[in-house]
Amino acid sequence: MAAVVRILDPVTPTEAEAQLAQTSSRALSGYVQDAEAQTITVLPEGGRPEQAVTMPAIAFRLLVNILTLMAQGNAVTLIPVHAELTTQEAADLLNVSRPYLVGLLEAGQIPYRRVGTRRRVLYRDLAAYKRRIDADRRATLDELTAQAQELNMGYD
Repeated sequence: MAAVVRILDPVTPTEAEAQLAQTSSRALSGYVQDAEAQTITVLPEGGRPEQAVTMPAIAFRLLVNILTLMAQGNAVTLIPVHAELTTQEAADLLNVSRPYLVGLLEAGQIPYRRVGTRRRVLYRDLAAYKRRIDADRRATLDELTAQAQELNMGYD
């Protein structure tokens, strides 16, 4: 039976797993199609062909992306968009302290709900906040770049 991995636990590949992921992602990437569904055949090591498994094309592309990231030695975490996170989990994903995150929640920057005395944050709300602040940062950097060019500060 396969080991169960908690949703928010990152999976960090060993060197051998990274090598295998690289080989696998290269082999599978040639089979990625834009079709709605693809059929892949699962063949156990040293075994006989098993029943064909049909999966959505997007899931197959996601699998190839996961293998590519693992091949680079990256830890990988899958989080369903409807997942509810604790404040510590949410802070970890934003790479901020828990008290800073709580301040964002209390200021209304990120929606949350209370479960008893605890706060819970939906991943999709956290992701929306991150996209918003990333866009704001890009806009600020673009503005600073434009100002530097206008002032002939040596940036082209």
